Amino acid sequence: METENTYGTLYLIPTPLGENPPLEVLPLLVKTKLEELNHFIVENEKAARRFIKKIAPNKSQEALQLYPLNKFTSQEEMATYLNPCLDGIQMGLMSDAGIPGVADPGAAIVAKAHKIGITVKPYVGPSSIMLAMMSSGMNGQNFAFNGYLPVDQRQRKQALTKFEKKAIRENQAQIFIETPYRSTALLKDLLKTLLPSTLICIACDLTLSSEFVKTLTVKAWKQQKPQLDKRPCIFIIEAGF
Repeated sequence: METENTYGTLYLIPTPLGENPPLEVLPLLVKTKLEELNHFIVENEKAARRFIKKIAPNKSQEALQLYPLNKFTSQEEMATYLNPCLDGIQMGLMSDAGIPGVADPGAAIVAKAHKIGITVKPYVGPSSIMLAMMSSGMNGQNFAFNGYLPVDQRQRKQALTKFEKKAIRENQAQIFIETPYRSTALLKDLLKTLLPSTLICIACDLTLSSEFVKTLTVKAWKQQKPQLDKRPCIFIIEAGF
């Protein structure tokens, strides 16, 4: 019979996608758990402290132990981040926006937790990818998230052509994300590269008062280009008929 370990649980804590009040988009359980935890693995310390203060204003900021996880984090540092769990202490993992582990560096920590045998507990929260898919009207039975496209324009157009062919061949919706300052450029490339009948869903500022979601063909989008400058967007393409 296996002996249960005494490791602390790793909680995956969602955060809002923008500046709207956290409890408009997060369950009360998130607030309860934040009030219990003091150890967090986070993308950005300042943003994490601001979020925790907003949702749990009475929590002591001095008690917080934050472990930054971003492109500057070394493998040596990351290797120690789950040590509190090994000592029986519960920890939280947070993204800057949305759910941790999806299009987010937290996936490496979750993988490490599974390898060690630490229990991982995900909490419900907003995912821009799933919210866009839900509201696109596209194939929710068969879709693929492809992350960021190449920055180089020629390579990006080649990638778009490849994914469009896949969408047509497999009847599979293809999802992309882009940094806000490149959203307009990506839409321009989509409209130049894809077939006139291909469907594009543009979903931006999800859960915010400025939210915009619309699905049209390439041909129709050319007649009504939205203003996307500096707005976080999800793009989805699917074969049109």
